[in-house]
Amino acid sequence: MLKTIKSFVFIALVSLMATSCVTQKQMTYLRTVEADSAQSINKTFHAVSEIVIKPGDALTIYISALDKEAIAPYNLPAVAFTDLNSTSFTTVGQLQSYRVDEQGDVDLPVLGKIHVEGLKRDQVAEVIKQALANQVVDPLVQVNMVGAKVSIMGEVARPGQVTITNGRLTLLDALAAAGDLTPYGRRDNILVTREQDGKLEFARINLTSQDIFASPYYYLQQNDVVYVSPNKVRVINSANVSLWLSMVSTVASAATVIVTVVNAARK
Repeated sequence: MLKTIKSFVFIALVSLMATSCVTQKQMTYLRTVEADSAQSINKTFHAVSEIVIKPGDALTIYISALDKEAIAPYNLPAVAFTDLNSTSFTTVGQLQSYRVDEQGDVDLPVLGKIHVEGLKRDQVAEVIKQALANQVVDPLVQVNMVGAKVSIMGEVARPGQVTITNGRLTLLDALAAAGDLTPYGRRDNILVTREQDGKLEFARINLTSQDIFASPYYYLQQNDVVYVSPNKVRVINSANVSLWLSMVSTVASAATVIVTVVNAARK
């Protein structure tokens, strides 16, 4: 009987180990991509140079020209209070940001409201230059986005927010910045949540397939949320391992006691 108990414990442990394994195939990205896949991928792949501006974004806009006095009214100086209890302030050497309102406009000094929604940074700069054409000689306009971020959640090494620093961010870039998926993250079911035109959109992305490059969600947009769901191994480990081990231990202990009692009675 003791041999039977040992066999039971052994089988239970082997079963537990089997359910706790992640295969190499499950962890491999883009496993359908081969050396000759580029031609078929490029038929549907459309590179994005950078994200476009949306309501709620923050922009820094700086106008310069040879005539410094001429451009002074078009730039808001940054200010800081000299003391917490004082009403006096001083200018500091950093740019103020402009918030894009719900109508997709920014309100600039002198120029007033400029519509920027749906434009890229260089396009906004060109619109402002045209508005300045009759007022400033050879203006130079610099436009940058401030605080454009994507949230990464779930089974990644470092969940949090990733900043879009160079104007664009791919899903693979974002996951790499978050430290990659853990062994417990599902590579075939990445959820991307996006707010577009006041409504929510959802997409499921399969990182194991080359179809990712054809997805409009391959290039992320500001305020996107990426969620990596756990695989079955994580669910089993999180919810059942301790309970399973406890049950195995209890049954083994009880059976051992029974065997001991039976053997003692036979003597």
